[in-house]
Amino acid sequence: GPTSCRCRPLSYPYPLVVFDLDGTLVDSAADIAEALNRTLEDIGMARVPEATVLGWIGDGVRRLVEQAVHAAGREVDLAEVMPVFMVHYRECLLRSPRLFDGVAEALMQLRARGVPLAICTNKPEALVPPLLQHLGIGDAFALVLGGDSLPQRKPSGEPLRHIAAHFGLAVDACLMVGDSLTDYRAAEEAGMPIALVRYGYPRGLDLATAQAVAVIDDLRELPGLQG
Repeated sequence: GPTSCRCRPLSYPYPLVVFDLDGTLVDSAADIAEALNRTLEDIGMARVPEATVLGWIGDGVRRLVEQAVHAAGREVDLAEVMPVFMVHYRECLLRSPRLFDGVAEALMQLRARGVPLAICTNKPEALVPPLLQHLGIGDAFALVLGGDSLPQRKPSGEPLRHIAAHFGLAVDACLMVGDSLTDYRAAEEAGMPIALVRYGYPRGLDLATAQAVAVIDDLRELPGLQG
């Protein structure tokens, strides 16, 4: 009868999609590398190639600087270096970031289907909105969680549990979309299904063996988006 009519013919299989930021939505590696290299120069250390920095992105800014200093075999007081880094990080934030191919379109398609979107990143929360605005996707997200928003950050599952609870949804009903081992471990610990992109900064994640809903080359291939 008429009651079985589905008002949303294009209903999406997940009631919420949570995205990582750097390496998933935004190609920001060059800017992060530049901020790190300016910091290293300031403390009398050599610059490192962007390809090297790629392997350090994803665990938050403190860990990024820590790994760079450690790789150079130097003992440095992180409490002194972090404020220096943060100045450069802010200055380089909008230097050359770009959305990966398909991102704007995929977000638009999800919004058109009435799916709320969130961001779960280890980037400091204050730096996320200016970046999203700059890239023209500032209005796409109902919630943004940064690496300093909660006491825990990815790879803890707590941020993902927090986001699902915010929307009153079961964690295992939602979808995480990420690119790295950090994202994968967070989703695994939270019990949230994850789709992985191939083009990001995997940090040692083996995409071939990962237990993912999908491994995709473009966000427009997100599971259920074509259906």
